[in-house]
Amino acid sequence: MFKSMSILLSGLVMAACLVSLPAAAADKAEIDAGARKALLDLYAKEPGTEALGKDAKGILVFPSIFRAGLIIGGEGGDGALLINGKTAGYYTTGGLSVGLQAGAQDYGYALFFMDDEALKSLNSMDGWEVGVGPTVVIVDKGAAKNLTTKTAKSGVYAFIFSQEGLMAGIGIKGNKISKKSGN
Repeated sequence: MFKSMSILLSGLVMAACLVSLPAAAADKAEIDAGARKALLDLYAKEPGTEALGKDAKGILVFPSIFRAGLIIGGEGGDGALLINGKTAGYYTTGGLSVGLQAGAQDYGYALFFMDDEALKSLNSMDGWEVGVGPTVVIVDKGAAKNLTTKTAKSGVYAFIFSQEGLMAGIGIKGNKISKKSGN
């Protein structure tokens, strides 16, 4: 009993540290450079994303999110909201998870906000939890080939990219996104 409680407590402490460290580490110039490079890489690798980006009301790009866990996991990172190619704000994302998990991973994701209502929801609350509010569609490689600006007219489309490391499963549902202070 004591051993399992100490493992659980260690995992919780590690997860809390992981969620808060990346958010404090990046400055605005690093976030901008990383977000723009990640978006260009996504456009080059995923057909149709550039056309989707041109129609999007805004694109929130998290170029690097670090995720790690042992039973209890945590993840966190910084991103930039791009509207018409210009940075409109800076955001942090993070989340905690409990379950059968072990490992560490770095990945990024981009959220394409396709209508004004979806974009408005990003800043309408004290932090936005992915999966609560507008519909978020996580686009995998197969679906990306069939996605066009005619089929993607509303809601939010999420693309996960640059996965490195060893950790089973990836998802963004339940992550909380908050606007960084001083925007």
